[in-house]
Amino acid sequence: MSGHDFSYSREHLRELAQTVLDHARKLGASACETDVSEGMGQSVTVRRGEVETIEYNRDKGIGVTVYLGQRRGHASTSDFAPAALRATVEAALSIARFTAEDACAGLPEAGLLAKGEMDLDLFHPWHLPVEQAIDLARRCEQAAFAVSKLVRNSEGAGVSAQQSHFISANSLGFMGGYATSRHYLSCSPIAAKGKDMQRDDWYSGHRDPADLASAEAIGDYAARRALSRLGAKKLKTRQVPVLLEAPLAAGLVASFVHAVSGGSLYRKSSFLVDSLGKQVFPSFMRIEERPHLRKGLASSSFDDDGVATKDRTVVDGGVVQGYFLSTYTARKLGMPTTGNAGGSHNLLVQPGDKDFRGLLKEMGTGLLVTELLGHGINYVTGDYSRGAAGYWVEGGEVAYPVQEVTIAGNLRDMFRGIVAVGNDVVARGSKQVGSILLDRMTVAGN
Repeated sequence: MSGHDFSYSREHLRELAQTVLDHARKLGASACETDVSEGMGQSVTVRRGEVETIEYNRDKGIGVTVYLGQRRGHASTSDFAPAALRATVEAALSIARFTAEDACAGLPEAGLLAKGEMDLDLFHPWHLPVEQAIDLARRCEQAAFAVSKLVRNSEGAGVSAQQSHFISANSLGFMGGYATSRHYLSCSPIAAKGKDMQRDDWYSGHRDPADLASAEAIGDYAARRALSRLGAKKLKTRQVPVLLEAPLAAGLVASFVHAVSGGSLYRKSSFLVDSLGKQVFPSFMRIEERPHLRKGLASSSFDDDGVATKDRTVVDGGVVQGYFLSTYTARKLGMPTTGNAGGSHNLLVQPGDKDFRGLLKEMGTGLLVTELLGHGINYVTGDYSRGAAGYWVEGGEVAYPVQEVTIAGNLRDMFRGIVAVGNDVVARGSKQVGSILLDRMTVAGN
């Protein structure tokens, strides 16, 4: 990719957004909001030293939402021509005319909308010619093969460089947007000994390519993870403590976010309905939302509704202090929006004083989980059951690798049963959390 050569300037995106708003007003819409965006990037994968894929992507689009009183219609197009914009607005209006009235539909209150620009340092285009991307992926995979002769195969190493920019606007006078970038390096080696074959992977993802781990470090670490899984055994069914490695702990936090998000709450499809102000976690648990972290993977000065974001504490002393609400879901619940249309922003789980080895020592005997399979979560009841792989731990030390087991419990009990959060913090999407030790889960095997 040659750099930040967007086809459209930021000013052009603004003009397109204003054109949509003007069309909607002239055609009788009582309110309108629009998003105009453009993205571009390249991805390269190499397998066993040979180039497997080279993909270039360039996308653009305009989404239009119009309101006729409390009736809502939405339409979108990838055609930026004036006639196409007008036709898209007309299509949205046509849908609105046949839509039932919804008392909660409409734009946010004007006073909640973001004002002014905020530079969160989210745009770092990667000037990466395809030849260099291929070389980077090869070096990553070669580092994996160099670890041991037992690393005999690979699902490949990949490099991805992506960037985009957008403008959001509505008929209350809000107009804002910015450019972002996101880049990745990954490797998935396969280790084999006799008939036993095991794979694992690792990746690094950041806004700024300068912050990525080196290709050699990623390949080396991914290979060591795959090698350590050779000789994996099954377990007999038992109840034991479980330690979720940091990347998987981020998934546990995501389950909490889902359960206390507006859509789940107003539909009453969550086991955490009416949990505001109630103890859900142990008293040492604290989760903060920090939307304005520089270079944050989920940083934003406003949400998808244009509502200004702000720092807040979501969990304090284990007690739920706030939900995740958009303008619409907040109205459905009779509450104020939390600026979370489009999802959560950087969630920081307060780490404890133990590192990963310290958590192993605290667990003593139990299961360290490094991979989860399937999606066996029932958010209505909180029941949790997923395939897992990892390591059996005895006396605070890894004894042997484990595969083909299932870990099961209930999220309500799992949240309450958190024993410790490690200081081995990783950022995975909008979550920043260390490994999490749970007091007890059912591990089902033979």
